[in-house]
Amino acid sequence: MMTRRLVRSGVQLGLLVAVVFLLVFFLDNRYSVLPQAVHNRLPLHHEGLVITDITVQTCSSLNPISKCQLDQDVWHRVEKDLYLGSGWVSQAYVHIKRKKEEELTDEDKVIVDVRTGKLDPAMGDKSQASEKWEARPAGIWIKRSAKRHASDSKKSVTAVDILFGADAVEPRPGWELVPNGALRLETGGDNRDPRLSIRRGQPQKFEKPVPRIRKDGKFKIMQISDLHLSTGLGKCRDPEPKEVNGGHCDADPRTLEFVERVLDEEKPDLVVLSGDQVNGDTAPDVPSALFKIVAVLVERKIPYAAIFGNHDDEGVLTRHTQMQLYESLPYSLSEAGSNQIDGVGNYYVEILANGNNKHSAITLYFLDTHAYSPDEAKFKGYDWIKPNQIGWFKNAAESLKESHSRYTHTHLNMAFIHIPLPEYRDRNSPIVGTWKEAVTAPGFNTHFRDALVEENVKAVSCGHDHANDYCMLSKDLQTLEDQLWMCYAGGSGFGGYGGYNGYIRRLRVFEIDTNQARITTWKRLEHGDIAARLDEQIIVDSGRVVPPQVQEQQQ
Repeated sequence: MMTRRLVRSGVQLGLLVAVVFLLVFFLDNRYSVLPQAVHNRLPLHHEGLVITDITVQTCSSLNPISKCQLDQDVWHRVEKDLYLGSGWVSQAYVHIKRKKEEELTDEDKVIVDVRTGKLDPAMGDKSQASEKWEARPAGIWIKRSAKRHASDSKKSVTAVDILFGADAVEPRPGWELVPNGALRLETGGDNRDPRLSIRRGQPQKFEKPVPRIRKDGKFKIMQISDLHLSTGLGKCRDPEPKEVNGGHCDADPRTLEFVERVLDEEKPDLVVLSGDQVNGDTAPDVPSALFKIVAVLVERKIPYAAIFGNHDDEGVLTRHTQMQLYESLPYSLSEAGSNQIDGVGNYYVEILANGNNKHSAITLYFLDTHAYSPDEAKFKGYDWIKPNQIGWFKNAAESLKESHSRYTHTHLNMAFIHIPLPEYRDRNSPIVGTWKEAVTAPGFNTHFRDALVEENVKAVSCGHDHANDYCMLSKDLQTLEDQLWMCYAGGSGFGGYGGYNGYIRRLRVFEIDTNQARITTWKRLEHGDIAARLDEQIIVDSGRVVPPQVQEQQQ
């Protein structure tokens, strides 16, 4: 009897210990390997601080005694697991020591350079021969200066971040990827190619660009939708043609090569990123994915405005956090919009007239179409634009009418969304382009189409359905003044699906001629007749919607 009691007590104690261990394991971020704990916020970079040391702390995710957090009174942890949650046995975090400049003593050393690699950077490099490099874990080498005035130098490292992937890029002003590649980690997870990025000096200030009509009276918008970028090179889905590059296809490089070629040929004045810029399930580090398209635009000094799709926030960064990131980047016109209405990214952009004119020539409205249906039992599929968003749009449009009336030409309005409106399903409406797949619009109709017409918006364009690229004239209204062109951008990214009868990736261009109050649109292809303007059509002329047959007569 006594033996049985001892055994029972021992089992109960063992179960209690196991429960406590599991609670600690799953609730404490120091030990968690859940994806949500990988990186759920942007790194904090405080002004007035300089970095005095860097190290990497590795721990076992199976051992509750093994900690990945150094003394928090001394070290600040950069909240990105270097394995991005793929290390079922190991985790690793970069830690930095930092101080306020005014608190530095004569004994303090300030980091002025960082390298990665197996060998001392001074070896084999005569320019570094007289420099002393200090080794740190994971192949990090740091150069520190003991000179007190070094804290005031532009060489002093003031912030550290980690980006991932062999194709990682750094578009943030003042930031640079550390040379010589990825950190050297122990085995125990997928190779995510973590790379240090450092900033020297204080954050660089930049003003938002002011988009204006060109001297010739024209303004060109390129709509890029459904890029589906990943952390790392990404895997191609349904690539067409399949035989390109001997059948080998890395999704993101091929996508960006396509986008860059068309950017250089079309030279748009503005780019609209209309959702699903990143693939939530293949981008465990969203900035690493997002920075790829941003770097392409920043390099060319092209302003851009972004909205979200249903996949953007399926990873670990919320819409709010991603929009904070967009708002902090150069050439971005993106805004979170009012927090009093549903969604993130309800805003408008005014395109001003040429020269020093302060009058708006074009207004572009951007609305968040959310993601999946909040009432799947009744309305399957996707979410819908909410009544308070429509109210915001109508109030904004009405409030702008008086100022728009002072523009000497005809003021034009357009709108951009991600998920198509229910009216895109109308098989009886005339289309220009291809309709290859079912329209995955919301099942519940809040009649945003009608609000667009009431506020004199002439065209709305969406993404989401990759293999649809048509423009549809919504013709169930009474007069041409009451009609609306509803367009698709077409999918551009090889990280998203495209398997519809040899579908070639594409994107859409709108050219607005303010002298004629005309909007012309066409598409560009990734392969085939790449120089052609596919399905070029005038959709608005003299400020009025043009049906397809009228456009054909004019040509």
